[in-house]
Amino acid sequence: MSSPVERFAPSPTGPLHLGHAYSALLAFDAARKGGGRFLLRIEDIDITRSRPEWEAAIYEDLAWLGIEWEEPVLRQSERFDAYRAVLDQLRERGLLYPCTCTRKQIAAAMSAPQEGAPGPGVYPGTCRGRAFDDPSPGDDYALRLDMRKALVSLGGAGVVRKLHVKEVGRGPDGQRGKIALDMAALIEGTGDIVLARRDVPASYHLSVVLDDAYQQVTHVTRGHDLFDATPIHRVLQALTGRPTPIYRHHDLIRDESGKRLAKRDDARSLATLRAAGHTARDIRAMVGL
Repeated sequence: MSSPVERFAPSPTGPLHLGHAYSALLAFDAARKGGGRFLLRIEDIDITRSRPEWEAAIYEDLAWLGIEWEEPVLRQSERFDAYRAVLDQLRERGLLYPCTCTRKQIAAAMSAPQEGAPGPGVYPGTCRGRAFDDPSPGDDYALRLDMRKALVSLGGAGVVRKLHVKEVGRGPDGQRGKIALDMAALIEGTGDIVLARRDVPASYHLSVVLDDAYQQVTHVTRGHDLFDATPIHRVLQALTGRPTPIYRHHDLIRDESGKRLAKRDDARSLATLRAAGHTARDIRAMVGL
């Protein structure tokens, strides 16, 4: 068996906190234990919120934790051409359509009772079938994946191919092992996801799939909050011919009230804890390592 390639992929939009430390340390420890590689990726695709000072803080925090990574660090802002190339391929296959719906319009469509409508919170497909020459050049539109058409395209002859993922951690409901994707749930419960917007060259879902393949990542370590994204990523891997890594979803670090930590929780940011005199060993103890 080849050595594992693990990665940690934070966004430079705020301070790292204990939850980030837990995920990064789990991935780093696993790579080191398996004699593999640990990579760092800066997910700065949201150029309006990403800041150089937060990126510098990420390097400082991880180094303080004792984490070492390979150079050079991959940054999503350097990968826009790669994302566009794959979007063009999906478009040529007829799997994308432009959606000009505003959030208000989508909410109104969701609230209107319709026979055979998708589940709550799922885009109702208002623009499905819209041609690319329909929106004017000035229209603000998103590129959506026609989920049903995409899944059928994977099977051939109108049959949806079964897809699986391997989970070596634990899903929110205890899922582990070889997990079969629920295709009906992807169509009715996930729906036509956005893969790009006019001001964002690729969604999180598309960019992470392409970047993991580009970096030859074999194991993805991340929190339970991203477990529901895994079926989407598996579909995109199949559509684009990218390999599927092994997934390890871990428990979330929460505060005393049980609330999941976020970047706004400055009291638990690594910089604040370091300034208060805590050590990297203390951080490991705080997150149960």
